[in-house]
Amino acid sequence: MTVQKPEWQYVDDHFEEFVSELREAVKRPSIAAQNIGMDECAQYFKGLLESHGIEARIIPTAGYPVVYGEVKGKDQNKTVLFYDHYDVQPPDPLDEWESDPFAGEIRDGKMYGRGVSDNKGNACARIQAVGTLLRIRGELPVNVKFLIEGEEEIGSTHLADFIRDNKDLLRADCGVWESGYMSPDGRPGMYLGVKGILYIELEAQGPSRDMHSGSAATVPNPAWRLVWALSTIKNEKEEILIPGFYDAVLAPTEREMELIRASMEGRESEGSGNAAARRRYGIHSPLADLSPLDLRIRSLFGPTANICGFRSGYLGEGQKTVLPAKALVKMDFRLVPDQDPNDIYQKLRKHLDDNGFDDVKTRIITMDYPVKTSADHPVVKAAEDAALAVYGKPASIAPTQGGSGPMHPFKEYLNLPMVAFGVGYWASGNHGPNENIRLEDYRSGIKMAMEFIDRL
Repeated sequence: MTVQKPEWQYVDDHFEEFVSELREAVKRPSIAAQNIGMDECAQYFKGLLESHGIEARIIPTAGYPVVYGEVKGKDQNKTVLFYDHYDVQPPDPLDEWESDPFAGEIRDGKMYGRGVSDNKGNACARIQAVGTLLRIRGELPVNVKFLIEGEEEIGSTHLADFIRDNKDLLRADCGVWESGYMSPDGRPGMYLGVKGILYIELEAQGPSRDMHSGSAATVPNPAWRLVWALSTIKNEKEEILIPGFYDAVLAPTEREMELIRASMEGRESEGSGNAAARRRYGIHSPLADLSPLDLRIRSLFGPTANICGFRSGYLGEGQKTVLPAKALVKMDFRLVPDQDPNDIYQKLRKHLDDNGFDDVKTRIITMDYPVKTSADHPVVKAAEDAALAVYGKPASIAPTQGGSGPMHPFKEYLNLPMVAFGVGYWASGNHGPNENIRLEDYRSGIKMAMEFIDRL
């Protein structure tokens, strides 16, 4: 018979209080892109930290403030830093929400609200985990620090400068990233890194103003100019054609392949191309006809060139026969270790010039570097053991993920190995309508954070 740990029992006994604290966080909009509720939400998290026995303060930046918290542990030679953010995406489109996006409504065992998964659920769970350990034991086994920023959803514009300027304050031995999700097979998902990103604009200029389309026989069309330029970047086989683009790409290690195979156990039977996922998103055919394992490897270790948007000419209702004056494309390149976004940009620029597209203007919108923690690092083992203790199942560990995030400054200025785990699940719907978490995942997430701290 398993004896319930007193810390876990405390979480169960006070779970309604913890859920109420999360709900209060969700009720504060904190939309960074629109400067809505930011200071109020920062103050809320400062107060939440303090209410759980964590010394806290708000530190200004050139943008939205950072909320910082710290607790000294019994072993003051070991420190873990939890990174989270209190800002959220705008809730649009509002008409697709089944309840107020800032109400934190609970139904069918789930809490719905903008930011409940990304990222207020994780921030609250980790604070409550530390508070529980302090209440039950009076101390922590190691030092714990919190960095809760307010600009993650707008590119973490000032995070790198903040980390650089506060290296001594933030110094730690390891870190926990802001997100994590339960897998469809019921295993806790963890990942050890993020892809880098190069987000750019390409612009082609035609005539000085829109013209009658009858001029198409004699006047260059900038939309066609961009279409032709784009066709030189990637072919129909999904191969990126920029010379040297793949030169720095690292192949997965054998240990990383072991983790991927373990995470895919039981999925090979789903059939080639992952038909279930395609049906969920209304996709009629796969991008590449590969096995689920090969698709997973491609997703984690393959760089991409993606068109995010294309704007030119008339796109309203009905007909307008026009030759546009300008065409604009937004693209992102998701990059993997050891690709350098600056280097990729220079290669792209040279590629366009060499192919006769020197007239196509390019502008960098944002960039970040790919980062991953070694799968053999002790922090990964601590997270694995904690997950097994709480969930009774081995974690599904990904060496990296398809998305990007501001993990590089933590490596560059703090040399911080990081692992990601959290309270979301595969259908949390981050950034979309009806974002949600399952409350039982939230309960387990609090316990997971406590177990992780113990295993450090």
